[in-house]
Amino acid sequence: MAGPALLPGPAELAVFAAAVALLNATPGVDFLLTVSRTLQAGARAGLAVAAGISAGCVVHALAAAFGLATLLALHPAAFVAIQWVGAAYLVVLGLQMLAGAWRGGGAALPRSPIARSTAADFRAGLLTNVLNPKVALFFLAFLPQFVPAESPAVTVSFLLLGSWFVLQGGLFLALLVLLAARLSRLVGAGTPGLLKRLLQAAGGLLFIALALRILKERPVMA
Repeated sequence: MAGPALLPGPAELAVFAAAVALLNATPGVDFLLTVSRTLQAGARAGLAVAAGISAGCVVHALAAAFGLATLLALHPAAFVAIQWVGAAYLVVLGLQMLAGAWRGGGAALPRSPIARSTAADFRAGLLTNVLNPKVALFFLAFLPQFVPAESPAVTVSFLLLGSWFVLQGGLFLALLVLLAARLSRLVGAGTPGLLKRLLQAAGGLLFIALALRILKERPVMA
């Protein structure tokens, strides 16, 4: 007879997968950053951002499994501090995009968001995800609902579910990049420079708005 399971049964796993799919399909910071970078700089940049976001989810899964998310939930000051850091990073991204739109985002501007390296896109995805405390609290609130009550090793169950989340989310982002790149090609490689600048400016304003929205979030006090 099999011993206690580390993962829930097939029905519960199906619910888990459906919930993760719904979360991934809901436009948020990760979704918008992936799409905007793909439209601005192509599939390579979008995939680099997606890889960074997936790495950030790995960090959150490990933190949730080993208790950091609980610490953030119990200590609002830590939550607020990370909120401010994450919001500040989004503002910096937004201002960089606005500056690139103002200057034209041409090839002579290697520091503009369009011209940055794959490593920089990976870091952008990683930091945007890691510095969003809502993701940490999501892992804390969501994953335990699917850990079997009889699990012989709760931490291992946490890690397995977190791995599933990261893999499914990474596949979704990769498909999102391919769709966005396809859309960009359909629109045409010769997109007028003014349209590109408007897209970049809109993205910058969007990230600043997202930063302000993050700062409106406050931890629930007991």
